[in-house]
Amino acid sequence: MRCSCEGNFFMSVQYGIGVDVGSTSTKAVIVDAVGRMVASHLIPTGGSAALSAAKCVERIVADVGIRQDDTPIVSTGYGRAQVNGAGERITEITCHSIGVHHLNPEIALLIDVGGQDSKVIRIGKNGRPADFEINDKCSAGTGRFLEVMSRVLEIPLPELGALALESTAPSAISSTCTVFAESEVIGRIGAGDSVKDIAAGIHLSMASKIGTLSRRVGVVEPVCVTGGVALNPAFRFYLSKQIGVELWVPEEPQLTGALGAAILSLKNND
Repeated sequence: MRCSCEGNFFMSVQYGIGVDVGSTSTKAVIVDAVGRMVASHLIPTGGSAALSAAKCVERIVADVGIRQDDTPIVSTGYGRAQVNGAGERITEITCHSIGVHHLNPEIALLIDVGGQDSKVIRIGKNGRPADFEINDKCSAGTGRFLEVMSRVLEIPLPELGALALESTAPSAISSTCTVFAESEVIGRIGAGDSVKDIAAGIHLSMASKIGTLSRRVGVVEPVCVTGGVALNPAFRFYLSKQIGVELWVPEEPQLTGALGAAILSLKNND
């Protein structure tokens, strides 16, 4: 039944759930009737997208104390078809765009760097994507690239960005392919480059690739960066230099896709 409250776009349902099943992690969000995030959960996707999605949803509905069966669900991400109970499955391009627009309506360009792909989205009217480019053929511009390099350098991934920022002379890492770049890194180690310079070169190489992707869409300010890699300070530093603008990062940059899906679940049930 439609609520009689006037002027409130979201009041036809009490809560909405968004689930973003990515290649590396699965995220779920609950928003209330006015779009405020009231619960969230993130776990590794692992070997079963369906299971990770079910675990995330089970956790957040328990946190809020609601029934899953009574709450609309929209799924997104590469594993969106595996989310049981989803009333609609929407592409991550749209969900990330809507989620970022909900957090900051001023954002004109979104750069999302995930575990296995990277997306640059120009946000248009009402938060809908106006144009986009996606890198899903090569892992060199993704979180996977940094994971591989952290193992080569034997530096824990959470420490790699801070170490890179200590460098004043980044090593030259020219390859845009993860496999060849790994060989380059091993070569730089053999040549005696410091670990911090190699780490900086890795981040600069990755930022250069994302910068090229961004320029294809057109760099327009303000610019937002999301995804797990947005938490890496060296990536943000070098990307900002590459595209020549300041970057805005949400408080929880990994959740924007799930947030957008949750917002859309409310609108779709209005």
